[in-house]
Amino acid sequence: MRFEPTMKQAVVRRTVRKFAEEKLTAAAVEMDRTAAFPMALAAEMGALHYFGLEIPHEFGGAGLDGVSSAMVIEEVSRANAAMGLCVSVHNSVSAWPLCRFGTEDQRRRFLGPMAAGRMIGTFCLTEPNAGSDVSSLETTGVLEGDSYVVNGEKVFVTNGGVSGINLVFGVTRSGDGRKAYTVFIVESEREGVFKGPPEDLMGMRGNPVCSISFHDCRVPMENRLGEEGHGLRIALSTLGGGRIGIGAQALGIAQGALDLSLRYVKERRQFGRPLADLGAIQGTIAEVATRVEASRMLIYRASQLRDLGHDHTAPSAMAKLYASDAAVYATRMGVQIHGGYGYTKAYPIERLYRDAKVCEIYEGTSEVQRIVIARSLLGA
Repeated sequence: MRFEPTMKQAVVRRTVRKFAEEKLTAAAVEMDRTAAFPMALAAEMGALHYFGLEIPHEFGGAGLDGVSSAMVIEEVSRANAAMGLCVSVHNSVSAWPLCRFGTEDQRRRFLGPMAAGRMIGTFCLTEPNAGSDVSSLETTGVLEGDSYVVNGEKVFVTNGGVSGINLVFGVTRSGDGRKAYTVFIVESEREGVFKGPPEDLMGMRGNPVCSISFHDCRVPMENRLGEEGHGLRIALSTLGGGRIGIGAQALGIAQGALDLSLRYVKERRQFGRPLADLGAIQGTIAEVATRVEASRMLIYRASQLRDLGHDHTAPSAMAKLYASDAAVYATRMGVQIHGGYGYTKAYPIERLYRDAKVCEIYEGTSEVQRIVIARSLLGA
């Protein structure tokens, strides 16, 4: 286990941080205010391979390892959490399963446009009556000739408003009539796909989260990801990487909050001296910094295990659980340190506080992560 980045990883971090500070920090304010997704900025990021982090070079991607990918998501999220969410979900739960489980034809058709950012991806799992409880899914795919007819509704779809490709998790029936699960690759332009209006979110307001419904949407057999009935295996494998991605996003938010807090306590004076001289403030800063660094180690360890092909189910859940908690703590303490100013929109810590909370909810709630960890430890 390496605790220092390789030369290549250090260059990746430095390059992304420079771009994020120059382009993404200012955009975050406008995205939060207007709840609008910056398509021009996304196109610029696509040209720089932000949407093809682990996609192989042969398909137009950056071909990065998992640790480097986590670093990119961290640095993007440090400057702009909503864009970090877009990059994380697109790469970890849309592009990655296509790389891992897609046929050669599917990889040739979809990975190039995805790597370039021309086709932003989603993973459609949550429904009005099903989220953590996958057994309650109601979206169906019925085989008719050489196509599946997909019907159902997915909600809270990250990137949904701007997606060009959607991995849809649905119910099919095995030969004996039992319920099985299958993943379908559904282009947004396909007939029978309907998108709802963007959700009015508390945080991450610049990401176009919406519902996507499917009404007699015909999906050709060649757009089935993996074998029929293998959907649950694909989903479980994919969600491990998704947890790392959201953990890296939470880490970026926590680091951003720490950076803002450090700057503020050095500049703000009370009782005739900087806040940084006060013992209570020093203790809070030390606690936040420790949680941030612990999150980083958990995320990099899970990423490395995934790169090596080892089981990373529990490590990924631990990384996501701890980092999301650290992000909420770091931003909450950041608001407290800023005092009354922290409760105004004039200071970015207020936005980070709102952005952080959802990290404990999506890609599996903190309660679900604890179940995953416990089952792994108990062999259940």
